[in-house]
Amino acid sequence: MTNPIIHQKRSAQINLGRMRKVFAPKPLSLGVASIMLTACGDNREQAMIFTNLQDCVSQMPEQAEQCELAYRNALEEAQRTAPKYAEQSACEYEFGAGQCTSYRSNDGNSWFMPFMAGYMLSNLSSSRYYSSPVFTSYSRYSPYRYRWISADGYEYGDIRKRRVKVSKKAFSPKPTVSKTIKRGGFGSSVRAKSSWGSSRGGWGG
Repeated sequence: MTNPIIHQKRSAQINLGRMRKVFAPKPLSLGVASIMLTACGDNREQAMIFTNLQDCVSQMPEQAEQCELAYRNALEEAQRTAPKYAEQSACEYEFGAGQCTSYRSNDGNSWFMPFMAGYMLSNLSSSRYYSSPVFTSYSRYSPYRYRWISADGYEYGDIRKRRVKVSKKAFSPKPTVSKTIKRGGFGSSVRAKSSWGSSRGGWGG
């Protein structure tokens, strides 16, 4: 799978409008069935991943309002919880060229973080649903290249998959990230969680 390189300039402040530009509607290569929450014998839930707002609306037109609200919430969560890097090169080493954006906080600190690649939804057809941003990498150096990854480093499979089984914890609130990590740090966390099912550290505030 390929991804067009998106050339980004360093901005003084990231905003939701800029992140939405990355989410330009794209035709689906895979058919996506209706999203339904199902209980699994292993205590996991079935969720769907949408690559952008239009993706969700086209598959769930009767839940268009929920799709948009969940999308906006996921963008805000991505900005708050995504891994942060002091250098653009460190971020792009893990996520791919053109896949990172600059961010400056109100206190003057600045860093780089990956763009949100999609958002995961569960129980959308009910009055109470859950959403969470997901990321992916296009870097040949990354152990999670073309894999769906959560902000806290859990891997949910190949990005061609839109239906995934996740723990209920996948939608639990994640801590705000204010510390930067070093090149390769996020990949190490993903490997640790894939092997042991728990974090060997973190990059939270």
